[in-house]
Amino acid sequence: MSRELALEIAPADAKKLLDDGEAVALIDCREAGEYQICRIEGAELIPMNTVPAQLQRLDALSDEKRLIVYCHHGMRSLSVVNWLRKQGVENCQSLSGGIDRWSASVDPKVPRY
Repeated sequence: MSRELALEIAPADAKKLLDDGEAVALIDCREAGEYQICRIEGAELIPMNTVPAQLQRLDALSDEKRLIVYCHHGMRSLSVVNWLRKQGVENCQSLSGGIDRWSASVDPKVPRY
């Protein structure tokens, strides 16, 4: 990659990438119960504690798509992205403010909790 991605991406910027058809994979690192309450359409649930077991697959996926990881408020996803980058997975970002900010600023149909 020519330039390093910022650690975080704003919800509006992530939405633009999705709308523009960019190669993006949404990774929801919340727990299954949270995923049942609400999710961003098209996201894959990979709870934070299962990310290390998924490292090889995520690394391979990041060769094809930018990984945008999100949680409730953006703290867990930031930890996941920091960890992934330490493992050499550079093509990943955390959704700043998490699904809560996504709901507030991008898609009010996504329930807040």
